[in-house]
Amino acid sequence: MSNITRVKERVNFCIKGELWEQIPKFFEELHPADIAEIINHAPSSSLNKLFELIDPEIKPDVLAELDDQAGADILEELTDEEISDLVEEMAPDDAADLLGELEDQQREGILDLMEDEESDDVRELLQYDEDTAGGIMTTDFVAVHGNMKASEAIDYIGSLELDEPLYHLYVIDTEQRLIGWVPLWELIRRTNRNLTLDELAEKETIVIHTDADQEEVARLASKYDLSSLPVLDWQNKLVGRITVDDIMDVMEEEASEDIFKLAGSSDSELDYNSPLHAFKSRLPWLLITLTTGFASVLLLDNYHHYLSLSDVIVLGAFVPVIMAMGGNTGIQSSTLIIRGIALGTGHTKKIARILKHEIIAGASMGLMCGCAIAIYASIMIGRRPTIIPPSYLAATVGIALFSAMTFAAVFGALVPVLLSRMKVDPAVASGPFVTSSNDIFALLIYYGVTVSLIAVRSLLLGG
Repeated sequence: MSNITRVKERVNFCIKGELWEQIPKFFEELHPADIAEIINHAPSSSLNKLFELIDPEIKPDVLAELDDQAGADILEELTDEEISDLVEEMAPDDAADLLGELEDQQREGILDLMEDEESDDVRELLQYDEDTAGGIMTTDFVAVHGNMKASEAIDYIGSLELDEPLYHLYVIDTEQRLIGWVPLWELIRRTNRNLTLDELAEKETIVIHTDADQEEVARLASKYDLSSLPVLDWQNKLVGRITVDDIMDVMEEEASEDIFKLAGSSDSELDYNSPLHAFKSRLPWLLITLTTGFASVLLLDNYHHYLSLSDVIVLGAFVPVIMAMGGNTGIQSSTLIIRGIALGTGHTKKIARILKHEIIAGASMGLMCGCAIAIYASIMIGRRPTIIPPSYLAATVGIALFSAMTFAAVFGALVPVLLSRMKVDPAVASGPFVTSSNDIFALLIYYGVTVSLIAVRSLLLGG
């Protein structure tokens, strides 16, 4: 067990025993992120008491690391003057995230209490949607003109007070347009001290604009292994940068959002403990699933008109297998396609190519599974009296499973691609949507194959 884990356990013990006077000494051994983790999991009645016990110098850092719900509970007990003092010590992007959760009137009051320089930075960030590059960037960056020498730039950086780590120096022209960037390790090389920044700058720069979705930020950072990403406005002027900590937060947030959509829920459930909120988030998807269930019931109800009772009972035993295999095949296919779209590798593929790939994959898996279930069905059905020969019914089950799995693979791949082209998040195409749809189609295919083969048999016997 690490020392940090032991300290956190002692703090939690003190919280349960209400030994408040012992907690400050333990907080001194912890990083602000660890303190924030403790507060996030503490009883709501203890949040403000714990926040008061934190060293004032690191309170802004702890506040920036808190979950939305814990942060909101703590802010409710603070005055606007206390909040403004804390926000002034935070990085501009963290301050904007915090104030963005407040009511407009309270937010404006706090901004008016802040120093003009800090409030101007926060106001600039608040104008962007929170899920865009502009909403997650920080205005805390260093940009200089290209005619400055490296030695002068080093002195200039040393005179600044930065809230975020600095890895690159941005080079701009007289109109604030980005020319390139210089890594700090190139700047401090002795052989480069007398060179101008224009000579040292990397001109091939990966940039993003303020209105770009945060998912695009994560994709670019991952693709090009970036620790920082410059942000340009609609005039291509440098207005901010996105740092690696925010990039990691975006990746986690996007992954969580997609996982909740796959489950037919919402990531807002993370911020609420109310059963009513869970009810509202999950019920719509469950109602969709229930509606498709009604369709399945209607199909089952009408199926007996085409078969004898004994044959219906025998073939009905394989309905769960057909539906389950079709649903799983569809989920596998849609998950792979959604993952490719999220990584930026799915947009360039043509639909025809995707369909060809999934038809081959689905048919291959369906053929293998269809043969296996046909063999099993012939053994199982052969033990029961049926009007239709057991071998014929077993072949029906095998062909139906083959057809259902092939269709499910194509359907699961095609729907996310189409939704993506319609500018709809493809993650909604998986989970309940694909599973429920595949249940209906699997039943339709199963019954269609069954009725068709029986009709063919009747014609052949009649002939």
